[in-house]
Amino acid sequence: MRASGTLRRVLFGTTAARVGTFLLAVIVFLAVFGPLISPHDPRQVVTRPYSAPSAEHWLGSNDIGQDIFSEILWGTRVSLLIGLLAAGVAILVGTSIGTIAALAGGRVDAILMRITDVVLTVPFLPLAIVLAAFLGASLWNTALVIALVIWARPARVVRSHGIGICCLAYVDAAHALGGGFRHVLVRHVLPGVIPLALSQFILATSGAILTEASLAFLGLGDPVQKSWGTILFYAQARGAFLNGSWPWWVIPPGLLIALTVLSFVLIGRSLEEVLMPRLRSRHAA
Repeated sequence: MRASGTLRRVLFGTTAARVGTFLLAVIVFLAVFGPLISPHDPRQVVTRPYSAPSAEHWLGSNDIGQDIFSEILWGTRVSLLIGLLAAGVAILVGTSIGTIAALAGGRVDAILMRITDVVLTVPFLPLAIVLAAFLGASLWNTALVIALVIWARPARVVRSHGIGICCLAYVDAAHALGGGFRHVLVRHVLPGVIPLALSQFILATSGAILTEASLAFLGLGDPVQKSWGTILFYAQARGAFLNGSWPWWVIPPGLLIALTVLSFVLIGRSLEEVLMPRLRSRHAA
């Protein structure tokens, strides 16, 4: 009952949370059922190139006559999957490094944080471009590249929170009673940082979706996979802004990216305020 009540407060506690939940529910619905409700196969030529929106093709067609509406429906699943995979790996790595650094302290903390600082100081997008070019274009490589460039910030945030937890009396008592490093880490420190890690995961997902779109727009995504970023890449490369097809070829995927990021940000902030009440007073101030 308590868990369900907390989830209800996170998703529906404020107007912003309700807006974010509604937007995310629509996006998830499209990701799950999009290929089933898609009117056409996005890889098949079904009409004339650069066709304007019509009753049969709601968002017109691209440069080779593929249905753009179907492309967007299929691309929703790919973009969301990459975002979730990249964020999951990044939070797993960041939380592990952050909690170990917080509890170990000393030289271990210094080494891990210097590595984290190096990743943070390297320009974000250029690093992602170099890694993407080195690893090659595929869905899994794209998710891995994004995870490698976004794990450092969650690691820093989790470490800061973990240091506060390590100073609490019950952690000192666990050490005094002979609790080893692994025992204290798993039983006492990790449970305290999980709420923060969850909020960081939600925010990292939005950042990962944006990064995937950026890499795909630059031609570093998987050209075989239909994602919002690859749709934007082909729209730009095939002259959508020159021939006037940009209103139905560029705006819909761009708008979906913006709304998806907004939904994750709104839910992430709500999660922080519910699971970490001290942030509520900080935001109010």
